[in-house]
Amino acid sequence: MLLQEQRELVVEYGRRLVSSGLTEGTFGNLSVFDRTQNLMAISPSGMDYFRTNPEDVVVLTPEGTLVDGCRKPSSEYDLHRLFYLGRPDVDAVVHTHSTFATVLSCLRWSIEPIHYLVAYSGRDVPCIPYYPFGSLELAQAAYAAMGTEHNACLLGSHGLLAVGGSLAFAFDTAQQIEFLAKVYYHARMAGGGVKLTDAELDAVLGKFQNYRKA
Repeated sequence: MLLQEQRELVVEYGRRLVSSGLTEGTFGNLSVFDRTQNLMAISPSGMDYFRTNPEDVVVLTPEGTLVDGCRKPSSEYDLHRLFYLGRPDVDAVVHTHSTFATVLSCLRWSIEPIHYLVAYSGRDVPCIPYYPFGSLELAQAAYAAMGTEHNACLLGSHGLLAVGGSLAFAFDTAQQIEFLAKVYYHARMAGGGVKLTDAELDAVLGKFQNYRKA
């Protein structure tokens, strides 16, 4: 089976999305990119993660052409492929509707650097305006906001996007940013938070430089 290992990873981490509370039902999506074959394996649209098998995972080119699979690919495939086309450091994408990240996205709050785990994303976690789900405009806005310096962003009135050099790291980023979103929300409700200084943030980012590429 084409991209068997990558398809198995999509199945495994799709189930983890639900079991870890990062999404509910069939919402959210994830993918893995194989640069040697220039193909991505992406979760199918609208399927229960616990009923999804490797053969249900869809294989596309980064231009969006179907290569293998009988299922319909996630409607958010543009949100994945633009990063594979534009960022050589990204080989996996995870999109979730985790609770606190989604709350902040509805408030249109970017996450400021009040906790060192922001380094999973970069110097902050930007939040973009609302765009319809599955639209190219959404994907383009997320890509523009993240640039080459961020591994995560909040999608306005929608959810969270996380990327990484592996599916394990992209998933870990989604988990840590959800934790950070919860901390940030409660800090704001308590009157605010103390932002890390530029020097403190630079030191953390230095330590994360290789870690973030895992």
